[in-house]
Amino acid sequence: MSNYSPEDLEHFATALLTAGGFAPAHAEQTAKVLVWANARGADSHGVLRIPRYLEMVKQGSINPVAKPSVIKRDGAVAILDADRAPGATSMVIAMTEAIDIASRLGVGWCSARSITHAGAVGYYALQAAQRGYVGIVMSASSPLMAYHGSSASGVSTNPITIAAPSGERPLLLDMSTSTVALGKIFQARDAGTAIPDTWGVDDQGHPTTDPAEVATLTPLGGPKGSGLSLMIEVLSSLLVSNPVISAALEGSKAGMNGLAMAIRVSAFIDLTLFKAEVDRLATNIRALPRSEGTDSILMPGERGFQTAEQRHRDGIPLAAGTQKKLAALAGELGVAMLQPVSKASAPKADMQ
Repeated sequence: MSNYSPEDLEHFATALLTAGGFAPAHAEQTAKVLVWANARGADSHGVLRIPRYLEMVKQGSINPVAKPSVIKRDGAVAILDADRAPGATSMVIAMTEAIDIASRLGVGWCSARSITHAGAVGYYALQAAQRGYVGIVMSASSPLMAYHGSSASGVSTNPITIAAPSGERPLLLDMSTSTVALGKIFQARDAGTAIPDTWGVDDQGHPTTDPAEVATLTPLGGPKGSGLSLMIEVLSSLLVSNPVISAALEGSKAGMNGLAMAIRVSAFIDLTLFKAEVDRLATNIRALPRSEGTDSILMPGERGFQTAEQRHRDGIPLAAGTQKKLAALAGELGVAMLQPVSKASAPKADMQ
């Protein structure tokens, strides 16, 4: 496994996406989100997604030159028509709109209609937290996960993230409603490793440890995960008249939707005081007695921030399978393949 400079990896990802048809602005923003995920250790949502994104361009699922626009504003609510634009650009625009509304009204809600895969959604919630807002993001896509009691895909993995500003690092919860995100299965395939038999089932509905045999994912906490997923579909899709799950289960082509919310902390409480209280809460939780085998009690997102510091120092490792796929794609598109760096020479990059 080789390490790559985050800055070089972002430039390489941008070049691949641009060569594959992405408009320059879409390519740059998508690459930024992908490498942000890699830096935080969420390799399942990193650059391994690029071949699939470009495949989706060829299939017409992604409109790589789309120009998302806000089509409706009503009080604290806005609706963005993404026109199947790359998800990263769409959700950055949606969160920017939500923050703008919240700056005036205290709370802002922007529904993003007809987006495509948005990657690690924590990125967008963090945009709000870094500006003194609580950020909440959800997204909806076609069935990828079994509904509790079923052995077939019935709902999506509907990621949800909440970020809150603090005096130190923001709290950043970023989770899917499945036991693990689908990208974890892709990552295991690329790495050639087995998976726990609780992650997914095969086409017969039986648990499997072979990532290549996973037909659908399992819901986190059984009925809790699948129920949460269903309600995110209601909030993200049905409210904007763009149902995803029903359409897919009826055999129609389904798209994706996103939802960005921003809450201006200062509308409720002095921001400095709020940050201090978040820090106080984290300190008290960390001070709890640790269970056996636990070295430290971590806050939501803390492991990701720690990993980002290490990877921005030593470089981002890519699995052999991911390197091979990206090298093949680079050759096909005429893009110079990225060269690994030594840990000592890995340059610093933006850790946002």
